Amino acid sequence: MRDRCVYTVMPGQSEKGNSMKNSFQSDRRSFIKAGAAFSTLLTGSLVAGKAVMAQDGAREYHAAWGWIDPAAGGHFNSFVTNAIVPPPTTIYGDLVLAPLGMYYWGTGEWLPLLAESWEFQNADGGTDGDLDYFHLTLRDGLVWSDGAPLTSQDVVDTMWCFWIMSNTVWRYIDTAEAIDDLNVRFHMVAPSTVVERYIIRSSNPRPSSVFGEWAERARQLHADGKTMDDPEGRQLLDEFSQFHPADVPASGPFMFDVASITNAQMTMPKNEKCWIADQIQFDRIINFNGETDTITPLVLTKDIDYAGNAFPPAVEQEILNNGIRVLRPPTYSGPALFFNFGRLEGAFGDKRARQALAHAIDRHQVGFVSLGNSGVAVEKMAGMADNHVTNWVSDEVASELNGYEYDLEKAEALLLEVGWTKEGDSWKTPEGVDAEFELSFPAEYADWSATGLDIAEQLANFGISIVPRAVTYTQQPVDVDQGNFDLAIRGWGSSSNPHPHFSYTQALFTHNTLAKNSGGVGMDFDLVQETETLGTVDLNTLTIESAEGLDEDAQHAKIETIAQAFNELLPIIPMWERFGNNAALEGVRVKAWPAEDDILLKNSFYADGIPTMLFFTGKLEPAE
Repeated sequence: MRDRCVYTVMPGQSEKGNSMKNSFQSDRRSFIKAGAAFSTLLTGSLVAGKAVMAQDGAREYHAAWGWIDPAAGGHFNSFVTNAIVPPPTTIYGDLVLAPLGMYYWGTGEWLPLLAESWEFQNADGGTDGDLDYFHLTLRDGLVWSDGAPLTSQDVVDTMWCFWIMSNTVWRYIDTAEAIDDLNVRFHMVAPSTVVERYIIRSSNPRPSSVFGEWAERARQLHADGKTMDDPEGRQLLDEFSQFHPADVPASGPFMFDVASITNAQMTMPKNEKCWIADQIQFDRIINFNGETDTITPLVLTKDIDYAGNAFPPAVEQEILNNGIRVLRPPTYSGPALFFNFGRLEGAFGDKRARQALAHAIDRHQVGFVSLGNSGVAVEKMAGMADNHVTNWVSDEVASELNGYEYDLEKAEALLLEVGWTKEGDSWKTPEGVDAEFELSFPAEYADWSATGLDIAEQLANFGISIVPRAVTYTQQPVDVDQGNFDLAIRGWGSSSNPHPHFSYTQALFTHNTLAKNSGGVGMDFDLVQETETLGTVDLNTLTIESAEGLDEDAQHAKIETIAQAFNELLPIIPMWERFGNNAALEGVRVKAWPAEDDILLKNSFYADGIPTMLFFTGKLEPAE
């Protein structure tokens, strides 16, 4: 699950041209009305707000996070697609395969977990001079749920599995070595503050008993001077992607009961071997599968304690009406419009055509239609969240960023400037063909689906025909990676990491240079571009350099540069930022959730998760 919400929408119709325009209005209105109708059906079916205990007397916490059933291809290789509740991209996966540490976004402070301490060091282990090593020390006495010791070798093997996946951390490091059972050292070829985040928060150790042989193959390939771009590397990636273990030992306070996993729910019993088992006040987690259409009735009947789905406005009001709290933490991310430049270079290869679309779409309308007050239009268009711009970009540079206000006259002028023509109410591309494109979006995410439908309607009214195509949420990102799309709704920004560098890896790498992990080239956007403000830019280099060095103050200039480049080039068009409307039930199984002013609610709730950190700190209490 991501910052998502669900109502299944009708797949795009096959008709194009002017006939499309009449269909969008009714489709979008029907889609919005569905939320109100659905919530009306659920009214009156609620249970009383009272403490509930399982029949066997156990204390249960009820979660909502989707997965793919093992019978349908779900597995426990958490490095590749279709993994069941993988860390660190799922907040409950972090409770099974614990991170080395977690982070308070509002204060910049760390919560040490598997790692006891860490620091940047020089070659001699000191903290002066050239600090080109990163060193961490594990807690003593850690064990996996199967009783095996958790050691530095597990950490090292995990990092080499990330090498197979071309993880960006390997652009900053070139070695990972175990000094002894508790200490690990990484050599940085490009010292960077984000190495801390990549390793401590994003590299949850996996057991060497499961993944060690793959790590050893990666080490050997590296020692032979090979890379993942060589035939041997591609073969290793293909084989690793097909490795689907049926279970995995746990390091965190809960573990998987594989036999309990169905397409509807799973049980995650407490891991009594976890180092903080005595602080965990719940005996098990019952996790319910499904996106928002499935989870909504369970929320309204008070069978879910916390749900981070993106609930449509009508459903959100029903949640509030039934005495369930709604929390609104940020995500620092949201949906964006992506282009397939491999197909559409003639239409959108010139930045001015993309700038025209940014002017032609009312982002405020898109955000409100998609998620009500929790869908906040992007203002700065810098490739990162607007509040990151405030923290990382000077007022002078920020004031010069193009906000691409809604202006159809500007949009039309830009298209004409780059060779588009208009016949009646319809546009033709510079190639002289009708401007008709397919727009894909995840069918089960109602917020992103609503975004796609509203963009389609607005562009149709502007004279560009769009065929909306709803694709199941597990397949749509694969289609994008493999280049099977014209336009697509995918994510901008980073809900998982606070440094702007991660927002640019999402925009420029995830469905572009890293699409090779899914066997494609993604949006096929050349990262070397010409700009008016900066001349020739290499966005790959700029993204890496945006995080280089151990002085964050010195990184601000680099962040400003890539923000300016993104703002002018618009390789993707960010639409709106998602703020949570998370259902948080109190007094039934959970005693209470944090107060509105709690620093934890400054976290991106899909990264350093609210219930996750409450479990790790022993602060999630059962209802009395």
